[in-house]
Amino acid sequence: MAQTKPLRIGVLGAANIARQFIGAVASSPLVSVSAVASRDRGKAEKFAKETGLGRCYGSYLELLADPEIDAIYNPLPNTLHAEWSIRAADAGKHVLCEKPLATTAADARAMFAAAKRNNVHLVEAYPWLAQPLTAKLRELLSSHAIGKPQIVRSSFGVSFSDTSDIRLRPDVGGGALLDAGSYALSLIRLVSGEAPTRVSATAQWAETGVDRTMLATLEFPGGLVAQMSCSLATCFHRHALIAGDAGTIETLFLNHPPIGGPAAITVKRGTKVDASVEIVEAAGGNGFLYEAESFARLVASGPAQWTGASREESIDIAVMLEAIATSAKSGQPVTLPG
Repeated sequence: MAQTKPLRIGVLGAANIARQFIGAVASSPLVSVSAVASRDRGKAEKFAKETGLGRCYGSYLELLADPEIDAIYNPLPNTLHAEWSIRAADAGKHVLCEKPLATTAADARAMFAAAKRNNVHLVEAYPWLAQPLTAKLRELLSSHAIGKPQIVRSSFGVSFSDTSDIRLRPDVGGGALLDAGSYALSLIRLVSGEAPTRVSATAQWAETGVDRTMLATLEFPGGLVAQMSCSLATCFHRHALIAGDAGTIETLFLNHPPIGGPAAITVKRGTKVDASVEIVEAAGGNGFLYEAESFARLVASGPAQWTGASREESIDIAVMLEAIATSAKSGQPVTLPG
């Protein structure tokens, strides 16, 4: 079914990422960001004026009550994702929620339960998953281009030193794991196709109390072993290696290529050092735009149109995030139900 009118989206909060999202989708015929809400009316008015939005609200509930809003983009602090996504679903709005979907697996399940009982869609925002290059990565894996994956290494690091930055504040769910680590884990989950059974992690902690750097080893029922690293204390880097029993794949799994690097995957087919190398390329572009248009198609035509994380993938990512945090804090491995 062709989409006849744009999906009308309201934004919760006036965060910088919301500004980026609005700018990215401004030219889209499939989505229209129509309103913003902030707990500070003046802040909402200023944000709406600067971004060209027609309506603004001084509370989130006012936005959720707007009958001219079809869906909500939720880029609120991590600790508010569950509460306001559930409230949006209960108000009959579809929800595109920024990663990580939730800070606990129980919250993630409660969010999807709210979406189901209200017959609305809830999805987690990972712009890289909406990229055309990711579709090619999925094709390579499903066609067994490198045989059966045996090892995955996924890493993402950036640098933040201002202790007032939201990413370094424990009260709002800051830390490397929930920020950069969720991206690295989303790639691991794409490859594994299942949740892990055992997780071991270690961390370095910032003076604010959040994890500044986190490393984890994850073991999966099918035999795959993965290593995840994330940091808020390094120069920018984003890279993944998938090693199979018949070849390797390397990717930067970027949100908005060519920003950060090319929209390309390096594939080596063969088991020897001189294995043939193939560069697989795809169109690049703004991941917010790809993601928002995929979300609009999902609402209009159903789940087959969504290119991002499934319900099962998002719950498994939440499970991994929680287990890694528990292991790092306790110093002990965490065993998960098989």
